[in-house]
Amino acid sequence: MKPKDLMVQAEKARKASYSPYSKFAVGAALLTKSGRVVLGCNVENSSFGLACCAERTAIFKAVSEGDQEFVAIAVTAGKGHGAAPCGACRQVLHEFSPDMWVYFHDDDGGIVRKRVNALLSNGFRLHARGGKR
Repeated sequence: MKPKDLMVQAEKARKASYSPYSKFAVGAALLTKSGRVVLGCNVENSSFGLACCAERTAIFKAVSEGDQEFVAIAVTAGKGHGAAPCGACRQVLHEFSPDMWVYFHDDDGGIVRKRVNALLSNGFRLHARGGKR
């Protein structure tokens, strides 16, 4: 799937955003290794620390549905609004697929393409014993 096509899916996900406090709606479209696209949006809460970013929503949804290997994720807050993943999202993406592609808009509406490893060098990785991965 091309970055532009995945970004179109992220825009669809953005429409479901629950962002009454920041008014900063974000959508994400996660491409699994099997070719499935999983959508996620940001979900805010009046207790701000309990909010969840679109990227983590998509990852957690995919994992809860049995997928743990990912090829790419597109993230958007709309054209003209840069929306690179935050540090927490970068770490969560790294947990599952450190080499996956991350697509996001630059401030001019173009699509930036980077690997998770490039966005989060030396990401934390605890090697669990007997885990499912």
